[in-house]
Amino acid sequence: MTSDPIHPDPVCARLQALIHDVPNFPKPGIVFKDITPLLADAQAFSAAIERLAGRLAAHAPAGIVAIESRGFIFGAALARELRLPLLPVRKPGKLPRKTVAARYELEYGSDALEMHADAIRAGVRYAVVDDVIATGGTAAATAELVRSQGGAVACYGFLIELSFLDGRRRLDGAPLEALIRY
Repeated sequence: MTSDPIHPDPVCARLQALIHDVPNFPKPGIVFKDITPLLADAQAFSAAIERLAGRLAAHAPAGIVAIESRGFIFGAALARELRLPLLPVRKPGKLPRKTVAARYELEYGSDALEMHADAIRAGVRYAVVDDVIATGGTAAATAELVRSQGGAVACYGFLIELSFLDGRRRLDGAPLEALIRY
């Protein structure tokens, strides 16, 4: 369940309490959501993975496409939990074989992502996973990488959605699952 101030889910409320705001990081005006206290709490991290895995399973993905770098933490745990393959999406120049690339805009700049050109199977549905969705640029670029290889996005999965930045508007309409919304 999503953390809701009127009818809070006690598990998600506990997860949210472990997330710290860090003002002016990585740039002035940005409030960074530090998830490391949640990761350091084994029970909380396990609860987050179990909750998110249940939500993603409902969309029947055939693989987890995890976004560098914190998305790898959640993607690997979710892939294991759901017994699905893990397909990494990385910053340029980090993958050893032929890649496909997509550029995207962040709330504080621009960047690019790559994945192996043979990672996605045509006609197969994948869950795109990261720790946070902010403006949606990273997730949209990842979805572009999946579609460019003939795959489809079954759903998106995030620990946190910064709903005030309206990142979901940049996505393709596939279901978005987030445990905590700000």
